[in-house]
Amino acid sequence: MTPLHDPALHSFASDNYSGAHPEVIQALADANGGHVASYGADPYTARFSELVEQHFGAGSAVYPVLTGTGANVAALQALVPRWGAVICASTSHIYTDEGGAPERLGGLKLLSVPTPDGKLTPDLIDRQAYGWGDQQRPQPLAVSITQTTEMGTAYSVSEIRAITQHAHSLGMTVHLDGARIANAAASTGATLQQMTRDAGVDAVSFGGTKNGLLFGESVVSLSDAGLEGITYIRKMDAQLPSKMRFVSAQFVALLEGDLWLRSAQHANALALRVRDALVDLPGVTITQAVEANAVFVVLPKPIIETVRAEHRFYDWNRETGEVRLMCSFDTTTDDVDSLVASIRRELGVLS
Repeated sequence: MTPLHDPALHSFASDNYSGAHPEVIQALADANGGHVASYGADPYTARFSELVEQHFGAGSAVYPVLTGTGANVAALQALVPRWGAVICASTSHIYTDEGGAPERLGGLKLLSVPTPDGKLTPDLIDRQAYGWGDQQRPQPLAVSITQTTEMGTAYSVSEIRAITQHAHSLGMTVHLDGARIANAAASTGATLQQMTRDAGVDAVSFGGTKNGLLFGESVVSLSDAGLEGITYIRKMDAQLPSKMRFVSAQFVALLEGDLWLRSAQHANALALRVRDALVDLPGVTITQAVEANAVFVVLPKPIIETVRAEHRFYDWNRETGEVRLMCSFDTTTDDVDSLVASIRRELGVLS
């Protein structure tokens, strides 16, 4: 097939724009050929399960799925009964970017809380953690946090532990949307186990697509009691891959060595390069701490469309001129320097 795009073109719109890491493509090729059992009864899924226990702790169980939305919905359905509600940040992906799937498909009420940096705290959780026993109110039975947050910030292990201890004391479970958990680990220096199982998290949506996978995500159960009904929920939610070996093989490529961490460290480092190059430019304001692979920045409105035409990125707040610049495992220093040069040119700043 003739390529229908320019493989040399990189953007700052999303880490979902990137292709798959060459080591992941090789893993798919290695897993191809011949016949193996379907629906997870294959050696690649068995190996993935072993690696999850190594990285998340003994007793952790993994359930590969197709999409991040599917992982979040299935995990929350397994944690929360039909009458339950989930407390989350108002910027969280489950609240703003999943087409209402947790509520429409999962039947779960989301109770959102505004946060300045995408992070929940015990005090913020308490704004929605009330009304147990009130038949007129959805029952707050879980908290969902995102690591890293949609604002590019990362929870420390102590911050996660404070949330889980508070939630558990109120009879709630804790779900962690880990679409970019690798970037959080690279930023904080914590292991996957330290920021999840050891910190008291009950279930994780473990992401791979934003960190070099071609497709596929997974649900990781960290509770010794397991996730109730997740085996059946995954199928009901149309998230059970028949050729599961191809999802699992990609995660094996990530986790057997340090590819998951290497890729995240690279993306984070390039985001810091963007921040450092922009922070002192006139009319430019960095709005959030750069703790992973995202840079949130206000640019002068007159230059945004011209720069975007050369280096695609998304608006975050059109009113203020705030945009989001995302770096990926395959972002290069040349990509960053070209973006910065465009911004400096439009600002009239001499190199």
